[in-house]
Amino acid sequence: MDKVKGFKQRYIMRRWNRILDFFVLAGSLNFHKLINLFKVGLSYFSFILFRTVKHNGLPVAASIEPTTSCNLRCPECPTGKGTLLRAKGNMDVQFFQSITDQISSHILYLTLYFQGEPFLNPGIFEMITYARSRKIYVATSTNGHYLDKTAEATVRSGLNRLIVSLDGIDQEAYSSYRKGGDFNKVTDGVRQVVKWKKKLHVRHPYLVIQFLVLSSNEHQKEAIMKYGYELGADEVQLKKAQFSNYKSGNALMPSDKKYSRYRNNTAGGFISSFKVANRCFRMWSSTVITWDGIVAPCCFDKNADHRMGNLAEEDFNSIWESSRFKSFSSSIRHYRSSFEMCCNCTQRW
Repeated sequence: MDKVKGFKQRYIMRRWNRILDFFVLAGSLNFHKLINLFKVGLSYFSFILFRTVKHNGLPVAASIEPTTSCNLRCPECPTGKGTLLRAKGNMDVQFFQSITDQISSHILYLTLYFQGEPFLNPGIFEMITYARSRKIYVATSTNGHYLDKTAEATVRSGLNRLIVSLDGIDQEAYSSYRKGGDFNKVTDGVRQVVKWKKKLHVRHPYLVIQFLVLSSNEHQKEAIMKYGYELGADEVQLKKAQFSNYKSGNALMPSDKKYSRYRNNTAGGFISSFKVANRCFRMWSSTVITWDGIVAPCCFDKNADHRMGNLAEEDFNSIWESSRFKSFSSSIRHYRSSFEMCCNCTQRW
C-alpha cells in the first residue's frame, strides 16, 4: 500500500513539475512577443488556407550552436562520424551576445545546441546567463560527460531545461552507440545536478533524460523509465532515432515499429513513416544559427547547405525578410519532398 501511495505521489509531483515548467516558459512572454506569436500563427494558417507565402512576424524559437566539437563518436552524428562538411569551431561569447540582442525581442525559447557538445565551449555559462537576462527560456542538450564538474555552475547559470542523452542503463548498452562514452560519468553528473538543485532550493533546470531507442538498447526502454526517475529526472523521453542512410536499412534500427521513424516499402527498402506535406511550420516559427553566424532554415540542415545568410555580415531581420528566404519557403510550398533533409524530417504540419 505504501509503495502504491509513493508511486502516486511521485507521479503527481512529476506532472506538477511539468506544469510549473510550462508557466516558466510562459513567463518569457510580454506584450510584444505575444503579438509576434499571434502574427506567426496567423500568417502560417493563412498560408495553409490560401497557399501564399508571407512571413508576418519573426521566429519565436531559435537554436544557436555553441560549438561543433564533441568528445564522443556516435555513429549517426555528423560530428561523431566526421561527415560535418562546414567549418568547425566555437562561438565567441560577444558574437553570441550581439545575436541575442538582435533576436531577444521575439524569441521565447532558445536551444543552445545544434551540432557538437555545448559544454565544450568555455563560454557556455556566460551565454546562458546573458540569454536569461534577456527574458528568454534557455535549454541545452548534452551527452553529460562534463556535468560532474560543472553541475553547480549549470544550476547557478539559470538554465531552464537540461536534456541529457542516456541511451542505456548500463555501460554495454550505452556505449554501443555513445562511442567513447562513460555511463557512470554521465549518471554521476546527473546526480550532481539534482544535488545542487536541492542544495540551492531551485527547480531549474527542468531535467530531461533522453533515451534514443535503437536495436542495441530497445530491450531497456521500459527499464530506463524507472531508472531515469530514480536518478532524479523531471521527465524521461523515448526518442526515435534518425539515420542518414536509411533507405537500405541500418543495423541500429529498432525492431519495435512504434519507436522507428521508418517503415518497409514495396521494394524491400525503407521509407520515412512521416508524410512529407508541402508545408512546414518551422519556416515560420524557428531559426537555426551556426557557431560562425550562418542562418539555416532548420535543424535537419546539418551542414547548412541551404544558407539564408550570415549574421557576421547582415542583421537577422534582413536575412529573415530576404528574397533568399522567401524563395526557399516557396520551394517548400511546391515540392518539399525534393529536399533530402525534409524526407528525413518528423515535422508533419
